[in-house]
Amino acid sequence: MTLMDAKTWTGQVFGDGWNTSRAGDAAVVEPATGAELGRVGIAGPEDVASAAVRAVRAQREWAAASFEDRAAVLRRAGRLFEEHAAEIDDWVVRETGAVRPKAELETHIAAQECYEAAALASQPLGEILPTSKKRLSLARRVPVGVVGVIAPFNFPLILAIRSVAPALAVGNAVILKPDPRTAVSGGVAIARVFEEAGLPPGLLHVLPGGAETGQALVGDPLVRVISFTGSTAAGRAVGEACGRLLKRAHLELGGNSALIVLDDADLDLAVSAGAWGSFLHQGQICMTTGRHLVHASIAEEYVARLAEKADHLPVGDPMGGQVALGPLIDAGQRDKVHGLVTASVEAGARLAAGGTYEGLFYRPTVLADLPAGAPAYTQEVFGPVAPVMPFSTVEEAAALASDSEYGLSLGILTRDVMKGLALADLIPTGIVHINDQTVDDEATAPFGGVGASGTGSRFGGGGANIEAFTETQWVTMQGDIARYPF
Repeated sequence: MTLMDAKTWTGQVFGDGWNTSRAGDAAVVEPATGAELGRVGIAGPEDVASAAVRAVRAQREWAAASFEDRAAVLRRAGRLFEEHAAEIDDWVVRETGAVRPKAELETHIAAQECYEAAALASQPLGEILPTSKKRLSLARRVPVGVVGVIAPFNFPLILAIRSVAPALAVGNAVILKPDPRTAVSGGVAIARVFEEAGLPPGLLHVLPGGAETGQALVGDPLVRVISFTGSTAAGRAVGEACGRLLKRAHLELGGNSALIVLDDADLDLAVSAGAWGSFLHQGQICMTTGRHLVHASIAEEYVARLAEKADHLPVGDPMGGQVALGPLIDAGQRDKVHGLVTASVEAGARLAAGGTYEGLFYRPTVLADLPAGAPAYTQEVFGPVAPVMPFSTVEEAAALASDSEYGLSLGILTRDVMKGLALADLIPTGIVHINDQTVDDEATAPFGGVGASGTGSRFGGGGANIEAFTETQWVTMQGDIARYPF
């Protein structure tokens, strides 16, 4: 069976089956070649409002269903991601410009998210509370109702399914707005999987669209929780809007994560880890290693080896052969990356490798001798750029790593793991990896950052997902009606 037949979804949005979008459609473009792969329906505010009404109606029955029924749908969805992995992988490669191992990681984690969500459906959802009266007092977790999920282009499948699956598992309906540039791998694939898995109609709506669609989703009074992954600027706007509307917003935003290389680290392994952390998926990852902080005694050698590795990494069409880096998502992103690199070099940074491009293919880039305030060092680049900054003491390394508005992920490379953990205690961050680079994710682990990187660990793991997609309700019960003085 072909899961992703374009005839099914061309020009359509998914809700109660496939419906013609009221706002028209848009081309699905392959970044590596510029070819049109198909067309997807683009949702407008009217589509959002209609989907929310249908979602509310469907959610009540879904919440009342047995946890076994909900878990069975999630398990079938996980198996379908595995059975159709090759087909979905092709879409991830072609639509996002990913190399195939990255695409395979997405489908693997998508399946795991569904399996973990299936287990979530049967988790205890409350506790018995002490009470001074002769009654039963308890706190229970109940579904929020309708969850809005806004997902970005870079890891479109993972960054959507990690909210869609657990939200459904605990009894909610979901409206998913994928980035229109990756609406197939981040939307259509999920819709088709849950359609085949037997999810009842009305519980999942996939509405690709731009800022106007996102604003409508955030502002709809029937949508009680927003799960947003994207830029810090957009996340601030979402958070402000949700605050005015008194609805919860779970925000996973940008990063400029530091990799600290201490003087006792194995240099070959450190360079390999650093290259992977900065160049995986062309650096278009919130956890990308954006700052390499290297002990001064080995910094020059680290730069030389990292530059040599960057110069030898093949860049090209990931569908056309084995490459390490594919294209950036579009010309706007390429120009932003190149602008930050050029401005840093003009400010005095040394270009040790890269800094050039052909079309959307940007060479992996290494910057050294960075002046204070170099934009490729201080800002989130979201491209394959590795700025290297030396330090002399552990205290200086901690100060440099902490000197950022972001706080998403941190890597520390050292032979002394306890020294590494003590260093991590000095740096505000949501994620710490001792003897690994900054990019990692698992369905079983809570994920999120602090500061400008978001509102904490709101995704992944049983506890975080239950907290994210349910409300706490206090319930008391007693045998007789209480007597009062009047």
